[in-house]
Amino acid sequence: MKDRVYVCHTFYHVYIAALKELGLQKSEGPESSKADLVLSSMSNNFGDLQKRAAESGLFADVFRMDEKDWTFFPKLRPLKENTGSLFRNMKNRVRFCRLLGDLEEPYMPVDFRQYKDIYVFCDSDPIGYYLASRHIRYHAVEDGLDCLRYRDTAREDNAGHFGLKAWLAGMGVIFIQNGYSRYCIDMEVNDLSVLDHPIAKMKEVPRQALVDALTPEDKKVLTRMFIANEAELKDTLGRAKETGKPLVLILTEPLCKDLRVRAKLFADMIGEYGTVNGVPGEVVIKPHPRDVLDYRKEFPGRLVLDAHFPMEILNFTGAVFDRVVTVYTVPSSIKCAREKIYLGNAFMDRYEDKSAHAHVTHAEAKTTR
Repeated sequence: MKDRVYVCHTFYHVYIAALKELGLQKSEGPESSKADLVLSSMSNNFGDLQKRAAESGLFADVFRMDEKDWTFFPKLRPLKENTGSLFRNMKNRVRFCRLLGDLEEPYMPVDFRQYKDIYVFCDSDPIGYYLASRHIRYHAVEDGLDCLRYRDTAREDNAGHFGLKAWLAGMGVIFIQNGYSRYCIDMEVNDLSVLDHPIAKMKEVPRQALVDALTPEDKKVLTRMFIANEAELKDTLGRAKETGKPLVLILTEPLCKDLRVRAKLFADMIGEYGTVNGVPGEVVIKPHPRDVLDYRKEFPGRLVLDAHFPMEILNFTGAVFDRVVTVYTVPSSIKCAREKIYLGNAFMDRYEDKSAHAHVTHAEAKTTR
């Protein structure tokens, strides 16, 4: 039996898995075993990260998982229809959870029963249903930094009779993510104090403590693993520094389905926040991994970084930004900035109806220095 495996759906998940592994390997010494890494391709293109992660020395084996969204399977669609009856809807929900687990079986790249510890980021994806359907116990890990503070997806996805649904999940009858499943051992979160609805299974594992424990060599390992064009990035930041202008980092997100509206949103953001103390800044754009807008085409002449590495890696490159601007992405993990501006719902009100983002909580505009 193997010791542990991490199931990741985003580059950020791999970053946290790498931090956890670096910490474990330090605490357990040179004789510690290495974990396996599973990269789900369902909602993310990892490019050549599988190769670089395998070469990093952090993991024993790195696997790709072709996990399928439930919409891939036509026979599941009738089970999602509203019958108008709570009893019939719950009966279909039970069938859905079990059948989705069965249908995912051919797409599992490893036998998860062979691991002592399984760490799953974003267990709302089919892997959570699969593990529950097979009665395989696992540890859930918070999807993003303090993300449950801003969007409690377990309650949001199960609105209406939530208490009943949570009880059924705890009994193993249906599946609910984020610690409610009977087969979820616990759920790691960054900060319990910021959650509106913490539950007993949630345990606090501060991510900053993992970062603080990194050695200079650890940081080099992470930078090499996540930034394929490391030399080019350093050259780009060096050229920006030579201009003598303020350095402004724009963090994009896949906001507004209409790409024309999204382009206008970020053009306005650059126009309004790209100048610092009256001096037009050198704007650097860090696209979100799931943002499909072509920022190099939309903003020629601007510095556009690779979309796929976690923004936290910027802390290890030597860059110092005068300002970081974001709409909903929590910028607290970026330490190489003098000022951080979080625009929130008030800014989004200008580009879409308020109802489209009314579910986002704690989204008041704020500036930190």
